[in-house]
Amino acid sequence: MSETSREPLRIGVLGAARITGRALIEPARATGHRVVAVAARDRSRAEAFAAEHGVERVAGSYAELLADPEVEVVYNPLANGLHGPWNLAALAAGKHVLSEKPSASNAEEAAEVREVAAKAGTVFMEGFHYLFHPVTRRLHELLDSGELGDLQRVETMVAIGAPEDTDPRWSLPLAGGAMMDLGCYGLHAQRMLAPWTGGAPSLVSAQGGERAGTPGVDEWLDAELAFPSGVTGSARCHMAYDGLDMGCRIVGTKGEALAPNFVLPHLDDRVVVRTAEGERTERLGTRSSYTYQLEAFAARVREGAPLALDADDALATMTLIDECYRAAGFEPRPRTTIGS
Repeated sequence: MSETSREPLRIGVLGAARITGRALIEPARATGHRVVAVAARDRSRAEAFAAEHGVERVAGSYAELLADPEVEVVYNPLANGLHGPWNLAALAAGKHVLSEKPSASNAEEAAEVREVAAKAGTVFMEGFHYLFHPVTRRLHELLDSGELGDLQRVETMVAIGAPEDTDPRWSLPLAGGAMMDLGCYGLHAQRMLAPWTGGAPSLVSAQGGERAGTPGVDEWLDAELAFPSGVTGSARCHMAYDGLDMGCRIVGTKGEALAPNFVLPHLDDRVVVRTAEGERTERLGTRSSYTYQLEAFAARVREGAPLALDADDALATMTLIDECYRAAGFEPRPRTTIGS
């Protein structure tokens, strides 16, 4: 391993979002990477965040953070509607970008992100962290091994209790909605099954329900998918659910496997396999999926290691999200304009 590949990433954080502690700060601490700067709309929030999490310094604004030559990677956990514009700004500034999902507000904006990322020549990655955890890798291994036979059906459900009414996840101008915040995981997980299904899924139908008091924002959305091989898929999401449900079930001609929480496997690392030989439960470890993700991202930046998540993949997911919205009677999310 070269000295360059061992060098810690120097990461700057946009905003003081709560998810950053779990999604970046703890993984960076576990893997030896540096969080060198944070910026927030309110400087006092950034200062409190830096003090709590040991961030090296506070930048006066998002733009100042992007202009900092020591910041080589930008982590973007802002509200959904601010992902696209600040991803574009960070890439234009020559930074590598790790963006929370979804990467943009709609497919048109995601296409611009792809174009700017290609021009920048830097690494862009959308944070579908679940993909790197052994739970998801085990589901793929079971398909590879043939133990489940030929894949026939995939079912994903990603549901949480309702956030507060003032939460930006309910805001149409900030690209909120159940499909944006939750359903994107299920759609992405099904897209990642293309090697076993003859290719990417197509949307068959979708239906959804509007959140009371928030016109145009989906409280729930269910999509039916079809794959070239004849495999069918169901991707459901709900953001005002009675409890937590984040399961992925794959059904083959010889058996099935269930990951009860493929999105947050540190909470439940089981894969339950059922075949003619009986049922068994495998435990794949509660190490954070975000830690696996940061390791994969760093390997891409430092060593050029392959990475499944890039701007092309982000555009494909966003295109499918827009299709789901239109089929369910909603409009794709509007873009958010930021000042200079």
